[in-house]
Amino acid sequence: MQTSRMPRLLVVHHTPSPNLQAVLEAVREGVAMVAEVELVVRPALSAGAADLLQADGVLLGTPANIGYMSGALKHFFDTVYYPCLDATVGLPYGVYVHGGDDTAGALRAIATITGALRWQQVAAPLSLTGPPSRADLDACRELAATVAVGL
Repeated sequence: MQTSRMPRLLVVHHTPSPNLQAVLEAVREGVAMVAEVELVVRPALSAGAADLLQADGVLLGTPANIGYMSGALKHFFDTVYYPCLDATVGLPYGVYVHGGDDTAGALRAIATITGALRWQQVAAPLSLTGPPSRADLDACRELAATVAVGL
């Protein structure tokens, strides 16, 4: 007899600042609002193909560094791209990017890579700049809950 398991949401993040730590905590709170979803949180430098292959969806989080995603998130993509290319087609995902003033380059790069992986974006990308406001943190909770509900 096969036992069913709860859907698993993998959060892959690079959280080097207090602002991004607040965002990550809001993400955790958003997923917690959804019953019957297992949350797995992995720093981008330690997340790998095994984590991704066991996930039913993924939420990506990164700072925007010099107009691009963090090197840590890029490393994650480099690590999982070929091992997961065919096995994760259609994987539901969401993304949040935090920057000092501009996140467009980071969001564009992530969209290019997730497009090549043929993942399915299930929520609008969240672009945050400056210290996160109450509304920003609410948007993070909503993003995380939206991705979790879709599993």
